[in-house]
Amino acid sequence: MKRVCKVVSNVDRAVAFEWIIDGLSHKHQFSFILIGQKNSFLSKWLREKGIEVYEIEYRGKRDALSAVLKSFKFLRRRKFDVIHTHLVEATLYALFPAWILRIKKRIYTRHHSDYNYKYSPKGIKYDKISNWLATDIIAISGQVKKLLMERENVPERKITLIPHGIDIGYFENFNQDDVSRMTVKYNPGNRSPVIGVIARQTHWKGIQFVIPAFAEVLKDHPNALLLLANAHGDYAAEIDRLLQEHLPETSYVKIKYEYDNASLYQLLDVLVHVPVDDVVEAFGQVYVEALAAKIPCVFTLSGIAVDCIEDRKNAIVVPYCDSASIARGILKILGNDQLRSSLVENATQMVHEKFALEIFLDKLSSLYEK
Repeated sequence: MKRVCKVVSNVDRAVAFEWIIDGLSHKHQFSFILIGQKNSFLSKWLREKGIEVYEIEYRGKRDALSAVLKSFKFLRRRKFDVIHTHLVEATLYALFPAWILRIKKRIYTRHHSDYNYKYSPKGIKYDKISNWLATDIIAISGQVKKLLMERENVPERKITLIPHGIDIGYFENFNQDDVSRMTVKYNPGNRSPVIGVIARQTHWKGIQFVIPAFAEVLKDHPNALLLLANAHGDYAAEIDRLLQEHLPETSYVKIKYEYDNASLYQLLDVLVHVPVDDVVEAFGQVYVEALAAKIPCVFTLSGIAVDCIEDRKNAIVVPYCDSASIARGILKILGNDQLRSSLVENATQMVHEKFALEIFLDKLSSLYEK
């Protein structure tokens, strides 16, 4: 049994950590360092499970040195075999103390792809520091592995490809009463069909191309509803402007955050996820979740979708930044029951073969033990 310290920054809830604890705590002894706001959903959940949690309050860069020192003191008091960090601050502020303390296995999961190259060039140097400090880097898609090797010159021996896994049953075995309550909450007028976007409102998610596409869908389906979930981010003002410009106010609903994703997906007739290029998504959890929930989808290929999505086999694939093609893809699904059924059937098989939680947990546990 390995003693594993997982370090996570600026997360309130991420169900993946719950799955890891439920799936691996009989194999490894876990502790958590949580950097960010205290008393998060995750910290409370972990404590209820009897997992050791050390919280470091972090309000911004002025707390960086304090976070490093506190991480160092906590790690020094324990004899961890493995440290595994997630997200930027956790990786920067915990890998360095782990390197000083000579913790033999220092892992970080690369949750972003080429974001810093496009939007935050100052971050590139921090990525390279993290690459150097780590003994192992988890690439969550083939695109991330390619970027690490080709653009950041990371030796292949350092990289382990472990795509995220999901609890497929969580999305398949939804509670119909919860779905009904969610319908009352978000679609009380029972508008149909419902076209969904579950993505943070930032430029590279491509939501700005979905809104004009939905305006075209409304011409054939005037009672349609556009459901925008996770509706917050640095591009929210532009999204609001486009909504007001293109759509009647009654034709869309915005949801800032919803914990019950399994029920939320069941409100949708089609899900659309259209990032603006092939590498801007590192993974794209919504790709896999939507397919696991058996929702037919319109996608552009980015992140993990490059590795597993095939046009007209398990989703409709459209060009990047192309509202007209998005509209045609949605209408194609809505107008063809046979295609819809075929997409769902093939997608379900693919998700079980590639993204079952057991596959992910086995690979992660093997890396801890290696």
